[in-house]
Amino acid sequence: MLNRPGIKVAREASPLDNLLLRALPDAEYDRLRLDLESIELPLGSVLYEPGSLLRHVYFPTSSIVSLLYVMNDGGSAEIAVVGNDGLVGMSLYLGGGTTPSRAVVQNAGLAYRIKVPPFMAEFHRHAELQQLLLRYTQALLTQMVQTAVCNRHHAIDQQFCRWLLLSLDRLPSNVLTMTHELIANMLGVSVREVMTLADKLQGLQLLTHKGGQIRVTDRPGVETKSCECYRVVKTETDRLLPQKKIPLTARGA
Repeated sequence: MLNRPGIKVAREASPLDNLLLRALPDAEYDRLRLDLESIELPLGSVLYEPGSLLRHVYFPTSSIVSLLYVMNDGGSAEIAVVGNDGLVGMSLYLGGGTTPSRAVVQNAGLAYRIKVPPFMAEFHRHAELQQLLLRYTQALLTQMVQTAVCNRHHAIDQQFCRWLLLSLDRLPSNVLTMTHELIANMLGVSVREVMTLADKLQGLQLLTHKGGQIRVTDRPGVETKSCECYRVVKTETDRLLPQKKIPLTARGA
C-alpha cells in the first residue's frame, strides 16, 4: 500500500508510542511494562472526576485526554491536554492524591494504564523516573499557564488553532476524532461558534471536518492562524522533554 503524503499509517500499538515511557532507561521501562495494561479510551469517557481518588495512571498513545476545570453551574473549560507526550495522574506523584479537575477523553484511541501501587513504588525507587516526571510536570504547568493567558488575551479563532496544533502534537496522525459538542465544551464556547470556526478554516483549505472527525490538511497554514501561545508551549515542551530516538524494534513492547 502506498503512503500518501501527510497520512501516517497505523501499526500495532506499543507502550513505546508514549514518549515518557520511551524515554525511560531500559531496566526501568522493563519493570513498569510488567504492570502496564492496554486499554481503549472511548470518546467522551471520564477517567476521573474532581476530588475522586485516582486508581490508575494513564499513558496515552493514540488518544488525547483533556483536563477540565468544572464550575458549580456545570460549565467547564479546558486547562491542558495530555497525549502521547505524557501521563494522566500527575497529582499522585506530587502527593495530592486527588485533583479539582476532570479528565475526559478528547480524542478516542489507545492508552496504557498502571495501578497506583506499582507506579508509586517505581517512582520512589528511581531518581531517573522522578526527574523525568518533574520535567513533564513543568511542561504541563507551562501549558496550563499559557492556556489561561491565551483565553484572556487572544481571539477565539486563534485559541481554536492553538488547540488544534497542541492536539496534533500529541497524536500519531493528522486526524482528530471528536464531536463539535466536545470541542465547544473544551473551549468554553457554543457549538455554533465551533462549527463557524471549523467552516472558516475548511473554506481556507486548512482542514476538513465531517462525521466527528477533523483532518488537518495544511498544518503550516493553521500555524499562521494561531497565536504565540502555541509556540511557547511547544518550545518549552521540546526543551524539557527531548524525544529520545529509540527504534521501536530495539526493545520489546
